[in-house]
Amino acid sequence: MGSDRIAGFLVAMLTIAEAEVRKLRHDPVDLFTRIVQPALWLLIFGQVFARIREIPTGGVSYRDFLAPGILAQSVLFIAIFYGISTIWERDLGILAMVLVSPSPRSALVLGKSLAAGVRALAQATMVYVLALILGIHLTFALPALAGVVAMVVLSAAIFAAFSLIVACVVKTRERFMGINQLMTMPLFFASSAIYPLAMMPSWLRVVASFNPLTYQVDALRTLMLPGYQSTFGLAYDFGLQVVVLGALIGIADRLYPTILE
Repeated sequence: MGSDRIAGFLVAMLTIAEAEVRKLRHDPVDLFTRIVQPALWLLIFGQVFARIREIPTGGVSYRDFLAPGILAQSVLFIAIFYGISTIWERDLGILAMVLVSPSPRSALVLGKSLAAGVRALAQATMVYVLALILGIHLTFALPALAGVVAMVVLSAAIFAAFSLIVACVVKTRERFMGINQLMTMPLFFASSAIYPLAMMPSWLRVVASFNPLTYQVDALRTLMLPGYQSTFGLAYDFGLQVVVLGALIGIADRLYPTILE
């Protein structure tokens, strides 16, 4: 019986994820337009700040240091607004039909979160291509690439699950967009995406220590940059992300049906 429940959970999760990913075929332009923002950060921000010699980047050039942070930013910006699709589905009556199915709510939430991870992988591919064009030095060993894929999917799932929680709480598109826009930039700047933790004032380092994006960036830099030493350790970075995702899925599981109220 236990194996049947696990199989049913996996089938429901993958069905939801596949349905979400299928939407990409109808709007592939969305993926390409999203490359503009990371391109601007790498081309303009990276070029300008590379001239500031005082930034401690761990022995790598600033553009190399910045590339994993911009990948993390791209994942954040894609996933943090993912919950708005749930509000659209509620308004169209699709969500009511999904919620009456016998599938566990956690499988539905995790399926949507994993679909956000697939979108983020497309963005990661574009960032890698940009980095190659700009001459940024990256690691292309298969274990490192596999680690990047795992962290990108995990990161996107975390912020997508958080986005679903916000959608369940606020219930309207206008409030959802306002709250997420308010939170996106503080999450980004209160992390090590564009400057190391050592440069932050003490109070901001405390804030950054509670920010999942900080540990995502640390893992991506360790995996993407040759010779870069992790601040926290890859095992800690990945373990923390799994714990955070589990907690968010649990919260979203309880709140998901309330969006219909």
